[in-house]
Amino acid sequence: MNPSQLIGAYLEAKDHNRPALMGQAFAPDAELEMVVNTGAISFPPQAQGLAAITDILVHRFAKSYENVRTFCVAAPPPDEALAYHCRWLVGMSEVNGGALRVGCGGYDWRFEPGAAGWRVRRLQITIEQMQHLPAEQCTPVMNWLIALPRPWCPAPTLVAAAPAIEALRPVIAYLA
Repeated sequence: MNPSQLIGAYLEAKDHNRPALMGQAFAPDAELEMVVNTGAISFPPQAQGLAAITDILVHRFAKSYENVRTFCVAAPPPDEALAYHCRWLVGMSEVNGGALRVGCGGYDWRFEPGAAGWRVRRLQITIEQMQHLPAEQCTPVMNWLIALPRPWCPAPTLVAAAPAIEALRPVIAYLA
């Protein structure tokens, strides 16, 4: 798998609660760092190894969120990229109550080729914004997210299609 496919496998694992896919994307001794610049959501600051990363980004995540749609707001990385940075957008509903979360930030990826193929060596996820919206806004937000191309979505496409919801403005401003 090339770096673009590794990112796709990670997003499929996280968004659709498919933990088995994480082993296709991450090296067994991979590192995760979380930089959370908002008080609206929390994550452990670090994880070491595939099992710990899978627990945080798939198992625990799926206990709290469903209907997850994540987008890389960029073009895919080159096939031989050792490092890659992109902005991201995520929308999801809370399992308990159906309220929405829409957030954005940055991914910093480090890839490594090896005998078993390419794997993610290190991932830093920075969360810049995480907006909390009532369940009543689920339909316009989810309709917007469902219509966007995945996993690679150009910023102009995302911004042009965004619903006019005040709580989304900080996210849209960051991604624009």
